[in-house]
Amino acid sequence: MTYTITAPEQINTTIKLPASKSISNRALIIHAIAKGKIIPQNLSNCDDTEVIINALKNMPEVIDIKAAGTAMRFTTAYLATKVGEEHIITGTERMKHRPIAILVDALRYLGAEIEYTGEEGFPPLRIKGKKLEGGHLEVPGNISSQFISALLMIGPVLENGLELKLTGDIISRPYIDLTLWTMREFGAEADWTDVDTVTIKPTPYQDREYLIENDWSAASYWYEILALSNDTNSCIKLEGLMDGSKQGDSVLRYIFSLLGIKTTFASKQQGKPTTVTLKKHKCMLPRLDYDFTGSPDLAQTFVVCCCEMGIPFKFTGLATLKIKETDRIEALKNELKKLGFVIHDENNNTLFWDGERCTPTNQPIETYEDHRMALAFAPTAFHHQGLEINHPEVVSKSYPQYWEDLEKAGFIINKK
Repeated sequence: MTYTITAPEQINTTIKLPASKSISNRALIIHAIAKGKIIPQNLSNCDDTEVIINALKNMPEVIDIKAAGTAMRFTTAYLATKVGEEHIITGTERMKHRPIAILVDALRYLGAEIEYTGEEGFPPLRIKGKKLEGGHLEVPGNISSQFISALLMIGPVLENGLELKLTGDIISRPYIDLTLWTMREFGAEADWTDVDTVTIKPTPYQDREYLIENDWSAASYWYEILALSNDTNSCIKLEGLMDGSKQGDSVLRYIFSLLGIKTTFASKQQGKPTTVTLKKHKCMLPRLDYDFTGSPDLAQTFVVCCCEMGIPFKFTGLATLKIKETDRIEALKNELKKLGFVIHDENNNTLFWDGERCTPTNQPIETYEDHRMALAFAPTAFHHQGLEINHPEVVSKSYPQYWEDLEKAGFIINKK
């Protein structure tokens, strides 16, 4: 399937964002560990959350989490604690090539029974659940935060709790903090006890009513839309976001303020979702340098946006992009070249653009089975008439109603 996208001359719309996938997935795993009866409210309806819901509800012998990396990591740790149960967890072909050895080794160290049913170090996994002792564990701090979060969330049900020391550089710390915050919302005693150590006491989770905030990652594409729009009077309102959000990607509002997008909250009451108003101002920024170590999922949004705004950049902290749904560094280089931009990478963790251009090919944008490629490239329709995107259905992984929301905002989408 291919969509051809035409952008409107002006935007004045109110969008109800999808619920946070990150919080939904954490709350669901915690709810399952707690054997809770009260389902969290405002759960995300994206693919990644749906596979966790289905897995936890049905608990089949073979659990297929498809392309959901978060679900693979979180559910693996959860299954390791399910005393007396045995399951195989698997996914798509791409998932079978995404490394998981660091998490498996850590769980085995805690006493888990896990074996590889295919290639060593990669899913599928056969997991025999048992009571785990817990205690002291060390893992590298530069691995995916999802590995770390998976270990943290089972901490309260380990006999001796968990003392997790992160060695070396710690990346994606905001996602670790989001996990700890969500755990504490359900009664866990979990916090940093040193600059590199998290301590979790063996205190059971408490079942409770819980409302999930909407998704700041999804908001990033609307900020990008306003930044690339040609009308200075355009205005976008986004529902269900919080001032002081614990979502790491909420940092985007500060970065976009440098690109001329002002954020106003209807209410600043802590812990209460409200409506955010975005307005466009003139951007005078000559270039943007930023370290995305704490929020790598925003990289595609800002790489594409800065190119289209003609703002040179150097973005570091992108090491995890090579092992996401696709190699996002190569994907960005390939697809931006189609739009006339030549970007470069170095050290497997940096992307930069010095203003170098090439002749646009105007070929359709490929999405590489990666939702964020489609989400981040759609706003470039403001600058590229007749923009085409292949396999647009990939947005279901995190933002299923994206195309409908674009149409609501005045975009014209022709489907073939």
